[in-house]
Amino acid sequence: MEPLRRASLVQATIHEIGRAGSLDVTVGQIAKTAGMSTALAHHYFGGKNQIFLATMRFILTEYGTVVRDHLSRAKTPRDRVDAIIEASFDKTCFAPATVAAWMTLYASAPSLPETNRLLALYQGRLRSNLTHALRPLSPTPQAHAEVIAALIDGLYLRSALSGATSSQTAKSLALATLSRLLKDPA
Repeated sequence: MEPLRRASLVQATIHEIGRAGSLDVTVGQIAKTAGMSTALAHHYFGGKNQIFLATMRFILTEYGTVVRDHLSRAKTPRDRVDAIIEASFDKTCFAPATVAAWMTLYASAPSLPETNRLLALYQGRLRSNLTHALRPLSPTPQAHAEVIAALIDGLYLRSALSGATSSQTAKSLALATLSRLLKDPA
């Protein structure tokens, strides 16, 4: 039962953060959404920060799976970069509640060392994947990777703040920016 209850608490955390738009939720609210007692939630995770860290690890694992899936279909270097961008705006990764969780990660990183470590891990992998994919396409792959990574983060922020940016719109903007960076009219 423990893995099922932990998974239920993680899903409830995503839901509650999405509802509140921040980590301004209680363990009691999370537990209630998961259909269990606050004491049981504390038993499995210890506290709200630990539940949030487990939730972000889950989201990062899911994101990694989506990236690998998209990359497995890439045939050219440009396809690889496109795949990373497309994965970043996949409907599972760009769902409103998940976007709210990402923004909570960014907001809490300066004050929580473990959260900061998760954010640094994600950013490092994203930059590394983009740089590797851009090497055959760009004379400045690291600089272009930084621009695309910052754009991805910015589109997540815009979506979190306004809710008006769809995954398709965000993906189209990022792909168009990539084409401009590579001076590709496509």
